[in-house]
Amino acid sequence: MAFVNCKQGNDRKNDVAENKLNTEEQALGENNVAYQWAHTALEATANDTDKFKPRPTITSRFLGLIFTAMFDAWSRYDEKAATVYLDGVERRPQDEQTIKNKEIAISYAAYRAMSEYFYSDSTLFRSKMKELHLDPDNHSLDPTTPEGIGNLAAKMVIENRKNDGSNQYGEVEGSNGQPYFDYTGYKPVNDVENNTDINRWQPKYFSDGNGGQFAPGCLTPYWQNVKPLLLKSSDQFRPGPPPMVGSEQLKEEVAEVVELQANLTPENKALVEFMRDGPKSVQQAGHWLVFAQDVSRRDKHTLDDDVKMYFLVESVAMDGFIACWDSKMHYDFARPFALVHEYYQDKTIKAWAGPDKGMVEMKGQYWRPYSPDTFLCPPFPSYVSGHSTISGGCAEALKLFKGSDEFGSEVELVPGALTEPDNVDDPVVLKFPTFTKAGEMAGISRVMGGYHIQADNIEGLELGRNVARYNYKKFLELIGEKEQIAQVNK
Repeated sequence: MAFVNCKQGNDRKNDVAENKLNTEEQALGENNVAYQWAHTALEATANDTDKFKPRPTITSRFLGLIFTAMFDAWSRYDEKAATVYLDGVERRPQDEQTIKNKEIAISYAAYRAMSEYFYSDSTLFRSKMKELHLDPDNHSLDPTTPEGIGNLAAKMVIENRKNDGSNQYGEVEGSNGQPYFDYTGYKPVNDVENNTDINRWQPKYFSDGNGGQFAPGCLTPYWQNVKPLLLKSSDQFRPGPPPMVGSEQLKEEVAEVVELQANLTPENKALVEFMRDGPKSVQQAGHWLVFAQDVSRRDKHTLDDDVKMYFLVESVAMDGFIACWDSKMHYDFARPFALVHEYYQDKTIKAWAGPDKGMVEMKGQYWRPYSPDTFLCPPFPSYVSGHSTISGGCAEALKLFKGSDEFGSEVELVPGALTEPDNVDDPVVLKFPTFTKAGEMAGISRVMGGYHIQADNIEGLELGRNVARYNYKKFLELIGEKEQIAQVNK
């Protein structure tokens, strides 16, 4: 889509620039340029999953920084917004604060940031620039032009985040140039064959899809060391400890996992699969970007609306993962996969036996999550749930941003399609009446699927909401809404 042509109304006030658009004249919802770049970012996230397997921590950082670059570029054409990383670039005069200039600036910021973080999709991004009639080879850093401001915004984000603890470039000592190498030397207490401490995480075998098996290592076990975007620190809202073996709470919560799986309805299965996602998943940060785009279409958002909303939501997703990993690695807690085996050893239970077997009576030591053989269980400690943290946080962020909890999105799915494709149920419709409900549905789906106990879910939801409330105040400061900050603090 080409950029919107700027039109002049006859009744404009003299102090408003001739080519500055009224809201009614802007491209709205899915037609605004910020929405289009968000859609492109989702394509890139899906491709990243396809190329590198699920890595939700890493892609959440990519999305967080891409929308930060877009926000910073946009801020120079807003009347009062401040920047996150774009230092030394002055706000443009009011007569330059046009929709067209905003579109150009955020496009160059998005293009440069996406090309850095999703580097293998550079052709996709170049095509988008050309579709928008912009030159992808314009490398101007002129702080007085929208092209230069967009390029500078991305450049400063990239430079400021280069040594943020993510080890994106494999430059941390001992990494041998390997990107995202674990420089903390984490080793699980339990190995895949021996569970010597039932309270701690144990790796599990996955099918390699070719008749063999492998046990994936812990995903980014150093992520708690990544510098947050808006939070003060990764442990700022760290929850208290999970229930331990021997406690009545853990006994009851493990029993709940077994009971929920034994009674999965078609709607339950669809929810588990929708939130877990399948091939080319956009991960949790992307999932909530999709929900944010639902809101943009529903409410016919302007470019300004979308730039701000995506930045807020993805800041919460990025910081939420950092805070979540702080809890995960601090407590190093077991997953139901091992806990059910321990609690129900040699006891007969009803459980899901696999894609071709369905629900059967089995010994507890053979219990497994409702998940494909090639991705049986997330390969990292459980407490707290990442889905719950990100979903609780992003739901809260959307509620705060919109000033209402109303959502109204829905999706039709075939239960079992991603898990037991030869044993599917009739299509069902999942409805998300509110943002809060959508977040809670995401969280409980992880208990239904057998990936988490309820404590992982409940504490994760609360952690995410704490991150969202904190980031929202920082967001209000950045957009210059001091009166709203006072109201939030009441």
